[in-house]
Amino acid sequence: MARTPVAARRAGLLAAAMRVVAERGLAAASTRAIVAEAGMSLASFHYAFDSRDELLDELIAEVISREETAVLPQELAGRPMQELIEAGLTGYFEHLRSAPEYEQAMLELTQFAVRTRPEMAREQYAQYARIAEASLELAAAHSGTRWSLPLPTVARMLVAFTDGLTLAWLVDRDDEAAATLIRSAARALASLTEPA
Repeated sequence: MARTPVAARRAGLLAAAMRVVAERGLAAASTRAIVAEAGMSLASFHYAFDSRDELLDELIAEVISREETAVLPQELAGRPMQELIEAGLTGYFEHLRSAPEYEQAMLELTQFAVRTRPEMAREQYAQYARIAEASLELAAAHSGTRWSLPLPTVARMLVAFTDGLTLAWLVDRDDEAAATLIRSAARALASLTEPA
């Protein structure tokens, strides 16, 4: 029988871990539960990952990568800043709506990290800040503006808006309220720019 490549095992275990966390919560995501969900043996897990913590780190990185793809508007040139921010937040929101269980799992993973592995939580939010800064810098370049506050400050505000949007929508599933928040956040952030 052919051996499954390590990359394929890792991908299968990551997908299984996300399903377990999303459906049953992080507390239920033991190594045994993950391998059972993946249809693999415990030996396969240890062949692919050194520990459950390594798998969780990889899982967070994978979800962040998906989010980064979702927030970049398709058309940038010539659009005003408010429109670019609104398009980016709307892209993220559509990503959230398409797989809410992933974002719910990410919130749970963040809370777990804050309590047990603060360095993991700091790295997660450093990645969010990196994505926000790159997106805001790109938006400024394409809209002919510059930020009136330091870019890291504006990026932190964008991350805070996104966190609030995520949690509020997961609680009430109110698409209209989310759209209103997105428009308001875009207007507020765009007001922090001036002509370049």
